[in-house]
Amino acid sequence: MISHQKECEAFDRLLTVMDELRVKCPWDRKQTFESLRQNTIEETYELASALIKKDMNEIAKELGDVLLHVVFYAKIASETGDFTIADVCNRLCDKLIFRHPHVYGEEAAKNAEEVSHLWEQVKLKEKGGNKTVLGGIPEALPALVKAYRIQDKVANVGFDWEKREDVWDKVKEEMGEFEAELRADDREKSEREFGDLLFAMVNVARLYKLKPDNALEKTNQKFTKRFNYIEQKAAEQGRCLQDMTLDEMEALWQEAKKSE
Repeated sequence: MISHQKECEAFDRLLTVMDELRVKCPWDRKQTFESLRQNTIEETYELASALIKKDMNEIAKELGDVLLHVVFYAKIASETGDFTIADVCNRLCDKLIFRHPHVYGEEAAKNAEEVSHLWEQVKLKEKGGNKTVLGGIPEALPALVKAYRIQDKVANVGFDWEKREDVWDKVKEEMGEFEAELRADDREKSEREFGDLLFAMVNVARLYKLKPDNALEKTNQKFTKRFNYIEQKAAEQGRCLQDMTLDEMEALWQEAKKSE
């Protein structure tokens, strides 16, 4: 059996610090669920950014910030008698055990794909859980992430292409419909068809084991780095970007690519 004494001691220290801050710090003392909510969202995005960069020191730091919020919410709830951090941990353990009947029960799962299928079946049986296949997807999820989750969930109950290569016909179909609406200059229908095209491309990513949100964020970071290079070089030349030609900026863009 693995010993978790070191981890337990560290977690107990965190709880002790939280108890002290809640009493002794004017800022910590006045916080509520509502006041912390936006900060929690920001901390989660900062963790996501660190994960994309694979910066282990930054990941550890941001995990700590997210953990602080979990402990903070539990501390506030304990003061009103609603729940404690022990309740949070025990409910999580109960859920994990229930959702892993292939580990703690008599079900069998040979690989990750079979586990995913099993999860969806178990979630529908879970007390107080999702009543429909798509019922557990948060409405506030970013659209790109939500599209992936929708597709993943319905695929786990069998609503998917038989061969992943078949998805390309759907992409071509959606591209044709999008181009047709662009030619017709119908903005509302063009937007709708563009959404269908994006949804089809998210399906491509899913079927080929890619994460579209990660892929797009890596491109965002790459573009930002290259454009910052153009801006820096322009400043070194004492020039404004607005005064440069597109060809001049493109030349610096190519320099930035070569320097990567």
